Amino acid sequence: MITGMFILVIIGTMALYSASDGVWTSSVQQHLLRSAIGFLLASFIAFIPINWIFRTSFIIWAFIVCLLTVIPFIGVGAGATRWINLGFMNFQPSEPAKIAVILFLARYLSLRTFDQIDKLIIYLPAIFIVAIPSLLVLRQPDLGTGLMIFVGGLAVIFVSGVPKRYVFLAIGTFAASIPIIWGQLYDYQKARLLTFLNPEKDVLGAGWQITQSKIALGSGGLFGKGYLQGSQSQLDYLPEKQTDFVFTLIGEEFGFVGSMTIIFIYFLIILSITGIGLRAKNRFTRLVASGLAMVIFLYVFINIAMVTGVLPVVGAPLPLISYGGTAMLTTFLILGICINLSLNIFKEDIEIS
Repeated sequence: MITGMFILVIIGTMALYSASDGVWTSSVQQHLLRSAIGFLLASFIAFIPINWIFRTSFIIWAFIVCLLTVIPFIGVGAGATRWINLGFMNFQPSEPAKIAVILFLARYLSLRTFDQIDKLIIYLPAIFIVAIPSLLVLRQPDLGTGLMIFVGGLAVIFVSGVPKRYVFLAIGTFAASIPIIWGQLYDYQKARLLTFLNPEKDVLGAGWQITQSKIALGSGGLFGKGYLQGSQSQLDYLPEKQTDFVFTLIGEEFGFVGSMTIIFIYFLIILSITGIGLRAKNRFTRLVASGLAMVIFLYVFINIAMVTGVLPVVGAPLPLISYGGTAMLTTFLILGICINLSLNIFKEDIEIS
């Protein structure tokens, strides 16, 4: 896991250097600085007592919910109010909200007995734990992050041992709610979904990003055009090449082999986190590891599926590679917690007091 973190940070630095046209810009420097801070943060989190993480999970969740509640009044952003200006960086509370939901949800469900897990009423507080931050994020509006928080929480609930009948009930309820959900979407969100279904309808407008992304990926071939030699990225045909579409830049310059190498590294990290959950002796560790593995998977899957046209375009960075502050530090927090869990994998009980 740690080796994979180092490799991805190096790849991200190289990709940002290429996105800057081979110039050592402030974005490349900030990426390295944030990576260094992230490694220190992960190291700190890895060695704090796991009992402290368990006991403070509610406080962390409540603090994040408070930030999400007040962000429409104190936040900044063009078109969407998602960030809090801290002076040295813009902080996005919706990113650590993914961790907060999983930690508090894991604590709540780990304290339930196996007899209680079979009762529907037990899951009502769990749904509120997930739904409150998800709805606050959707209000910003940020559909992609809101859904990631919700799905990550559902993964924890599923691993807790929820009966199949409740799973089918939830699927049926969601399917029946699709027309209502569609009616609540903003016009630009509907446009993104329609563009996803038919990007060729407006190639020079809404379909520009995904069209150029596909051209860049396809032109990379098997081994790519070479480092700093990508025509789509170097000639600025590819928008957001340093953030959400950085995978496309890598695919153009290093081809299918380079793209699959990155996917394989992510696979090993997710597999490692999942293995922690499978081998854990206590339910809290098992639930947290399962939820965090799902969050990393969603980061990777949504980003790659988005730039390849499998999913609509949403704001989803590629962990440790894309340029960004809060998302990168959140990823390091996740990996730090996972290292902590691995060090306590054989601990059978978490002390509540």
